Amino acid sequence: MTTLGTPLSPSATKVMLLGSGELGKEVLIALQRLGVETIAVDRYDNAPGQQVAHFARTITMSDPAQLKALIQAERPHLVVPEIEAIATPMLQELEAAGVVRVIPTARAARLTMDREGIRRLAAETLGLPTSPYKFCDSLEELQAAIDGGISYPCIVKPVMSSSGKGQSKIDGPADVKTAWDYAMSGGRVGPGRIIVEGFIDFDYEITQLTVRALGADGQIETHFCDPIGHVQVSGDYVESWQPHPMTATALAESRRIAKAVTDDLGVGHDGQPSGLGLFGVELFVKGDQVWFSEVSPRPHDTGMVTMITQWQNEFELHARAILGLPVSTVLKSPGASAVIYGGVEAQGIVFDGVDEAMRVPNSEIRLFGKPESFVKRRMGVALVHDADVEVARTQAKLAASKVKPRRA
Repeated sequence: MTTLGTPLSPSATKVMLLGSGELGKEVLIALQRLGVETIAVDRYDNAPGQQVAHFARTITMSDPAQLKALIQAERPHLVVPEIEAIATPMLQELEAAGVVRVIPTARAARLTMDREGIRRLAAETLGLPTSPYKFCDSLEELQAAIDGGISYPCIVKPVMSSSGKGQSKIDGPADVKTAWDYAMSGGRVGPGRIIVEGFIDFDYEITQLTVRALGADGQIETHFCDPIGHVQVSGDYVESWQPHPMTATALAESRRIAKAVTDDLGVGHDGQPSGLGLFGVELFVKGDQVWFSEVSPRPHDTGMVTMITQWQNEFELHARAILGLPVSTVLKSPGASAVIYGGVEAQGIVFDGVDEAMRVPNSEIRLFGKPESFVKRRMGVALVHDADVEVARTQAKLAASKVKPRRA
């Protein structure tokens, strides 16, 4: 039986989010609807999630001492990493000492914070199909990896980056140095190691949202949302839709791969399969063939479409699962999402045309409230539901185009 307390009282159920961007904001809202006391942590003040949480804290989350001091001071029941740039070894230390429970596990947070850990787990430990790959520490190693079998075209990414930063495609020898330099500039912790992947001639990419939640018998069950199709530009999501049509064979293989990865990431430091929550598993698909790409042990940006397509969106699923509550992944309606970019470099921008955007049939607009805009920073999203997913895609892009950010 799950017991939930009252926020701001001695009985409070306390959850701390590490990372409070637009995805974290929605998780916090879902938790608050269940009467959970929330603590939003980010690297800068007034992050989107900090605007809705009971308490806001600003620290450098990659600093082990700062992270330990905050967790020991706040004593949350659960710590929920919502970004990768966190001192995960400290989370492992605190979890092993019984100070806090990390979602889904501190081990999962550590493995998925960089592409090397998760790729080696998927390909080398679990034997799942992936693109050919090599890890490189220098431009010379990158060239040698390409010449030694990766070949052209190929994809280069920093082992630690987010939202496509530092990611590029190499079509020939003239692109190698440029790609290396871009990867060095886009890493989350500065210059470092990269992964070079052989290019897969796939038909499409999907995100298979996968939920580990407790069943009525207290055992962990795995649930799957309908597959989400998406378009990425330079590794950054720009639109998504649900459901994406797939063959029965490809769908079954996608879920087999997703379950294998999330089952492993659900194993805690004590060897028990205790990890709960939602995972975003990214996959390449060609016909009936499926290849593992990446996994995030948290809500996924492409999954924002579920705010208009599912009875329980991905954030509600995550909140329910981590609290030990039942979940439902039932689709409400086909739909689509399209990103609204900042378009300008400024603080405290304003948005024109929100009324026009909402006049697009069956549309919703979410503005994230980020205090600072960049030209390609995601500042909002347009959502549309329609019985025809292609109509929804067209309408979502139309709605997004009507929102015009500008300097105040």
